[in-house]
Amino acid sequence: MSVVTFWNNGKEQSGKTLAIAAIVTHMSIEHNYKILVVSTGHKDTTLDRCFWEEKKPKKNLGLFGPNTNIAIEDGIVGLETLMKSNRVSPEQITNYTKIIFKDRLEILPSFKGEKLEYDELKVNYPDIINLANNYYDLVFVDLDKELGEEITNQILETSNLIVASLSQRLASINEFMKIREQLPVLNSKKTLLLIGRYDKFSKYTIKNITRYMGEKNKVSTIPYNTLFFEASEEAKVPDLFLRLRKVDSDDRNNFFLTEVKRTAENIIYRLQDLAMKM
Repeated sequence: MSVVTFWNNGKEQSGKTLAIAAIVTHMSIEHNYKILVVSTGHKDTTLDRCFWEEKKPKKNLGLFGPNTNIAIEDGIVGLETLMKSNRVSPEQITNYTKIIFKDRLEILPSFKGEKLEYDELKVNYPDIINLANNYYDLVFVDLDKELGEEITNQILETSNLIVASLSQRLASINEFMKIREQLPVLNSKKTLLLIGRYDKFSKYTIKNITRYMGEKNKVSTIPYNTLFFEASEEAKVPDLFLRLRKVDSDDRNNFFLTEVKRTAENIIYRLQDLAMKM
């Protein structure tokens, strides 16, 4: 049981959330893990669009008909209510998630309410993540900059593995190299580097980036892929991975699938390696 937190510097789009979607979909199809993804953002629908179409909230039925003011509580709101009453247990978390593959992949969506409510609720994320870690084999956390420094650092410190998501830009790489000197947790063996939206035709190749950053292990990537990008906007990511499960080496999508698999295996291997050294 491990917590894998995806981090970026919050200043640019690095493809962090889509990378999570690709990795967990692959893992849930190819491995026998029970996985939860926790989206910590405010009104962030990136993960939602990957897996399900938006629907109007269900309403409670009042004594005189539909109550249009009170939506059924789900996600972090429902969990926060249970936590306040000290009635929450790890296995109850699944009652507040979106199930993508039964017993394999679930999503705890981002909070869609008002900002003031989010600011009050977000302090519960560390406890929810720790609780989920007692029930799920892998808890993937999509860390959002709106959590603030204190909560962010708390989650990073308690994570088993941190995936630092960078863009394929020299400025982004240099910025991260400065940040990790200031945050020791990002300069440790429990941090794995990932280039999102990777373009293999750029001069900043995996090999060059790895050498430039002085990394011992080859940097992981999630390449840009047209079919995946389209599927991530149409709630068809699971369908895409099932459809492309077996493609030959000449298929144009093979590089994308191979790198997703390599990244997933790097995560699994690093978690196992770190566990052995504890």
